[in-house]
Formats: sequence, structure tokens, C-alpha cells
Amino acid sequence: MAEKIDQHTHCHMCGKVIPLSETLCSKDCKDKYQNMVKKRKMFVYVMYAIIFFIITLFFIQNII
Repeated sequence: MAEKIDQHTHCHMCGKVIPLSETLCSKDCKDKYQNMVKKRKMFVYVMYAIIFFIITLFFIQNII
């Protein structure tokens, strides 16, 4: 027979089972998550800068 499993969720970083009220299981996972968020934000900013640079070059080239 199947046993009953209590309501739970999993840590976003490592996948360990944690209570529903939490999203991360430990300080280590919280630190890793914060670093990941910072890297993603930086990546998005760099992508916007590259797109802006390419569009600017395109307009400058069409004017000349």
C-alpha cells in the first residue's frame, strides 16, 4: 500500500524536502541562490547593453 506523505515542497537549489512555508533549506542554499540571482541580473543588463549598442550602430551606419 502507498503510505501517506505530508504536505511539503523542495528546496529550489538542492531539492531537499522542506516545509511548505520555506523556499530554501539552509544558509548555504540561500547564499547560492543570491549569487545565482546576481549573476542572472548582470547577464540581463549585459544583454540589454549589447542590444542597445547593436541598435545604435545600425542607426549610425544608416545615417552615414
